[in-house]
This record gives sequence, structure tokens and C-alpha cells, in this order.
Amino acid sequence: MLFYVVRRLLLAVPTVFGVALLTFLLFNEFGPDPVRTALGQHASPAAIANLRHQWGLDESLLEQFGGFLRQITSFDYGRSFVTGEDLGTQLRSGALVSLSVTAPPFIVGTALNIAIALFITRHRDGVVDRAARVLFVAGMSVSALVYVLILQYGLAYKLGWFPISGYASGLSALPYLGLPWLLLVLIAMGPDIRLYRTIFLDEAQADYVRTARSKGATESAVWGRHVLANAWMPIITNTVTNIPFLILGSFLMERFFSIPGIGSLTIDALGRGDLPVLKAVTILGALALVLFNLLSDLLYASVDPRVQLR
Repeated sequence: MLFYVVRRLLLAVPTVFGVALLTFLLFNEFGPDPVRTALGQHASPAAIANLRHQWGLDESLLEQFGGFLRQITSFDYGRSFVTGEDLGTQLRSGALVSLSVTAPPFIVGTALNIAIALFITRHRDGVVDRAARVLFVAGMSVSALVYVLILQYGLAYKLGWFPISGYASGLSALPYLGLPWLLLVLIAMGPDIRLYRTIFLDEAQADYVRTARSKGATESAVWGRHVLANAWMPIITNTVTNIPFLILGSFLMERFFSIPGIGSLTIDALGRGDLPVLKAVTILGALALVLFNLLSDLLYASVDPRVQLR
């Protein structure tokens, strides 16, 4: 396993390098000029030249890309062009805020969706299954923005059960997080339950399930010890590959509820042409995807002894 992990990490190097190159070219060559964005279109040539030198944008592309690679390997992404703050501090605080928004509904929602999908699959083609399919397809057809606007208006503005927007530190943040948590659970229900139902349905029709029933296994044992146990691999894939996006935050929730996580930080950076922030978030997202894909492969081997890491 150690050899497999080392090999996968070495293979990830060209992937990260390619992402770094594309990110650098996208923002430095094809994106808006951050100096013009910061100073305005009527800035003097002297002010433009001075700021370009201050930000290191007057260096050659090769020198700038080399500096970007050094930042990636040292995890020191410098400072924001706009605020001048250290990006390491900004990203750490933003990631913690984003995790407080996304992690609890992700954990609760995943467990809840697996349980609901297993229940309706066990009663497939019945009234409950048919009603659930109609309900979740209808729910998936509605934009997430509609959920946000309706619940924000109804539960926060009209009923006053939650604050409309804002954030606080520590336990004081709980009132502000209740509505985003509820929304994230509801939005994920339709796609996840349909996916898990399909997975469970495929497993329920396998030969080993018929064999278990022929040997006299109870329905609880069939669904718990056989169907659910053998469905973990695709569930792990869906779950683990979504974890990096928990760290990057929910752009929609953070924007609508004025939550200062990485999602809001990224949107603000886009509007202000803050290249260091945009490049840092993009690279961190790529690194997280590579690492969690490796983690999903390792989890495969732990839940299914037939899987060999080579």
C-alpha cells in the first residue's frame, strides 16, 4: 500500500503542474488586467508601472510562473492584491467558516439520504417508492436559487425563525447557520437519493442476493449485510469526491447569507481581479481533488477485500 500511495502521489505531480500552467495562463494572460482594475482606466502610466512592479507583473512570464510554482510547493501564496492581507491567513479562516457551513449538512444529509434510498428501494414499485421518485424528480427540477429565495423569505423574513443573513464566531454562529444547513440538505436530497436508489437496485438484483434469500436469510440481513455492504464503493466515490468542495465552500449560500467563507472570498476576488486569491483557490482545489481521489481508492481496499492496490 505504501508503494501504491507513493506512486499515485508521483503521478499527481504532472497533473498539478498542468493545472498550475493552465491556471497561470488563464489569469495572467487571458484574464483582466488587475492593475487596470485596481487603478481604473484613467490611471497615469507612472502609477500603472509602479503598481505592476510592486506586484511583480513586470517580470517575464517564465519568472512569474517560476514564482507561482515556488508558492505552490511552499504553500505560501503571498498577499492579496486588493487587501494586502496574507493569503495563508485568509484561506485558513475562510476554510474553517466554509466547513462550518457545509460539513454538518453534508454528514447528516449523506446518512439521511442513504437511509431513505435504502428504505424506498426495499419497497420499490410500491406507493412510497413511486411518490418519492415523483417528489425528488420535481425537487431536482427546481433551481437551488428558488429554494434559497423561498425559504429565506418564508422562514427568515416572515416567520423570523432564522436571521436573514450574517455570521458570527463560535457558538454565536449557530442561529446564522441553521437555514443554510437546511437548504443544503434539501438541495442534495433529490440527486443523492436517486443515485443511491439506483445503486441499491443494481445490488438487489445480483445473484448473491438471490442466493442469500434461498439460504433463508431474513430481509433485514439481505438489505443490511449484503445489499448495503456491497454498495459502499460507489457511495464512497460520490461522498469522498465531494469533500474538497466542502472546503471550497458553497458559493451560493455564502453569497446569499453574507457568510465570509472561501466561496465569498473567491467571488469577491473575481469581481476585483485579485489574481493571487483566484490562483490559490484554484490550485488548492486541484490538490484537494487529487488527494481525496487517492483516499477513495484506499477506502475501496478497506471495504472490499477483493480490491488490490497495485
